[in-house]
Amino acid sequence: MNKQELLAKLDELKSDYVRIQSDLDKLEYVKGRVSSAEGQLIRLEGEIAEVNRQLEALEEAQK
Repeated sequence: MNKQELLAKLDELKSDYVRIQSDLDKLEYVKGRVSSAEGQLIRLEGEIAEVNRQLEALEEAQK
């Protein structure tokens, strides 16, 4: 992936994270089951970290 694709992917992942965090807050408020949303957040955190690593590697390679 090139830098623009990685940045677009990062924006998409961050958007998903914010949406799921909002859903989680609503579930907690109504005392719903939050384990699924928490699992999705953990997965997204890992994906965001991986894209950030790829961006850093790409920037290092360009130096």
